[in-house]
Amino acid sequence: MPVFVYAGKLKGKNVKGEYEAENRDELFKYLRSKGIIITKVKQKGKQISLKFGTGVKAEDITNFARQFSAMISAGLPLIQCLTILSEQTENPAFRDVLNSVTANVENGNSLADSMAKHPKVFPELFINMIAAGEVGGILDTILLRLATFLEKAAGLKRKIKGAMMYPVVISIVAVVAVAALLIFVIPVFAKMFAEFGSALPKPTQMVVDASNFMKTPTKILPLLVTIGLVSFAFVKYRGTEKGRFKTDQLLLKIPVLGDLARKSVVAQFTRTLGTLLASGVSILEALDITAKTADNMVIRRALQRMIISISEGKTITEPMKASGVFPPMVVQMVAVGEESGGLDQMLNKIADFYDEEVDAAVDALTSVMEPIIIVILAIIMGGVLIAMYLPMFDLINAVG
Repeated sequence: MPVFVYAGKLKGKNVKGEYEAENRDELFKYLRSKGIIITKVKQKGKQISLKFGTGVKAEDITNFARQFSAMISAGLPLIQCLTILSEQTENPAFRDVLNSVTANVENGNSLADSMAKHPKVFPELFINMIAAGEVGGILDTILLRLATFLEKAAGLKRKIKGAMMYPVVISIVAVVAVAALLIFVIPVFAKMFAEFGSALPKPTQMVVDASNFMKTPTKILPLLVTIGLVSFAFVKYRGTEKGRFKTDQLLLKIPVLGDLARKSVVAQFTRTLGTLLASGVSILEALDITAKTADNMVIRRALQRMIISISEGKTITEPMKASGVFPPMVVQMVAVGEESGGLDQMLNKIADFYDEEVDAAVDALTSVMEPIIIVILAIIMGGVLIAMYLPMFDLINAVG
């Protein structure tokens, strides 16, 4: 049988040791029976050590939340739910996390505190909603709401990636096709043209020069190095707070693409904040969590100004309007939600509306980008081919 090396905590003290077991599940059951909260496990003789928080996908968390909700609604005890879920999950890394959470709960910790020990797996939003569900006695409702939120958030990301994938793939194909023409096809024509002994037309000479450039390592290498340095400098600049803000701000101003980005960040913001408020999280805490999870720095700063505004006794609509990111309709609907006391419901309605708007924007982007890319590709390829045939036309005219 394999021997496992483990590390963990027992009554607040660090412990480590070895144990022979048929599999990891048997090891976890043994250590739980001893009251040990596991933090790290490694099979002896193997080089790879599995730490909690690695290899867990968003789909694993979503399925876990939905199944957990169904079990709690059915009246199963919390420990039994966690044990069943850990045994039936197919992801070994997530199974280890759930076993650790189960051990923590068995030792008297709350579910939220037990999950908080694995921040790479359970985000702050998830943990805060679980805590609210435990306090309010509506854990099953919160888990179901979390599953729905995660599914819609994942769906939104898939839409954005899908919209970006098509132009990226077509652009790569275009670059490869043009490079293949310049490196392999054009030199054949250039050799033939050299035998004519006459000056080439300017378009043809430009294509031949481009081909010679692509074939010369001493010329193409500095260009590639320059591109690499510029890319590296851009990544470093975007890694700064100022650079991230400026590039995110620029993204929102790009025609068509900026419209899609704006609608997606509004959908993400309203969905996250609405879900947290509906789950009983306080407005200030909900805004703080939403700000931390916001992908766009412009939105993040707007949310931080909202927190200051509310702490000063003002409304959240004033900083929303001042940010220039949120459409007037969103600002007005949020104002109505604040006044009526149904802000969470209004935010979720806005999120549903903008989910549909993102779908429409993705279709619009695809419909605009497709003909543009095809026309550009046709112009480049057609221009190269015409340039190659111009000397032949001149030769035919000269012979005639």
